Amino acid sequence: MRELADQIIDIYERHAVQWDAARRSQPLVEAGWLEQLLQLLPGGAAVLDLGCGTGTPIATYFVQRGVDVVGVDSSETMISLFRRRLPGVAACLSDMRTLRLECEFQGIIAWDSFFHLTPDDQRRMFAVFRRHSAPDALLMFTSGPERGEVTGKLGADLLYHASLSAAEYRTLLSGNGYRVIAHVAEDAGCSGHTVWLAQRRP
Repeated sequence: MRELADQIIDIYERHAVQWDAARRSQPLVEAGWLEQLLQLLPGGAAVLDLGCGTGTPIATYFVQRGVDVVGVDSSETMISLFRRRLPGVAACLSDMRTLRLECEFQGIIAWDSFFHLTPDDQRRMFAVFRRHSAPDALLMFTSGPERGEVTGKLGADLLYHASLSAAEYRTLLSGNGYRVIAHVAEDAGCSGHTVWLAQRRP
């Protein structure tokens, strides 16, 4: 399974255009969660979108509501499409695991991206979240509903996914200074996504 995890960046790069077309044709099932995040953000907030893809739909949703966004993705084609779609919006070609931006954000989102990392990489990501979080910053990410490693498909390629247990996510969040605001496993109103929303303690 772990060799599949090493192929994630290449797989998304190969399928970037097709993935973008499919994503744009889907309804915005995330809207309820995105709106919840927006309602908690302070005025003039900046959001870091980890695994931003082509900017559709999440970065576009935030930009249309006046939020400053910085997109980060490891696919060169995805970032190119992001910049074309959202000119003037900052976009960074980078692996989220090694990200070191010299700024903090009031919101961080890793929707359908963080869960492609191995369990150990996920554990290490909480230091990355913390490093880029302003006091009181909000953090939203999707995970699996329970601990384990599974595969999906993108085109003909197997796509790696992993999850820690809910208890371990709570421990990692607490240990890095976050409190859980909301957590729903397999949210029926969001196409079965398991979603976490947390806030950094000041």
